[in-house]
Amino acid sequence: MQIRPAVLSAHGDFVWAILQPTIRAGETYTLPREMSRVDALDYWFAPWHEVFVAEEDTHILGTYFLQPNQQGGGSHVANCGYVTAPWATGRGVARAMCAHSLDRARERGFKAMQFNFVVSTNQRAVALWQSFGFEIVGRLPGAFHHPSAGFVDALVMYRSLL
Repeated sequence: MQIRPAVLSAHGDFVWAILQPTIRAGETYTLPREMSRVDALDYWFAPWHEVFVAEEDTHILGTYFLQPNQQGGGSHVANCGYVTAPWATGRGVARAMCAHSLDRARERGFKAMQFNFVVSTNQRAVALWQSFGFEIVGRLPGAFHHPSAGFVDALVMYRSLL
């Protein structure tokens, strides 16, 4: 598996094919379930996002973005968003993207990484992030309205990069 920078003009269709099922399911991201392709790609490829794709044998299996978590005094902390294609789950794509993002964040000089809103029912993601040394440093009770589980907690997860 190779992880490389993504460009909207070259990868937009592939990234949308990965984002669309996740957005429509409404189980892990705080994005409107009816979000359009244009709006989703504008969000994912925002100017302050450094976007990557995970590729194997010319097939795009996942995508992630890296950005500063905050501006100014909080800009030394990185933040990422990751999505694996539904047809590629269980193949180590998210693990590879997380490892890559931690290395890339260090290269860019970030001192830590923080995930602001990890849906607590996304147990695979929580376990994966914890396996990379992320700790749950905050819990937002009932902060996410899950389409089938109702109001569930969102977690704030953090790890140092030093």
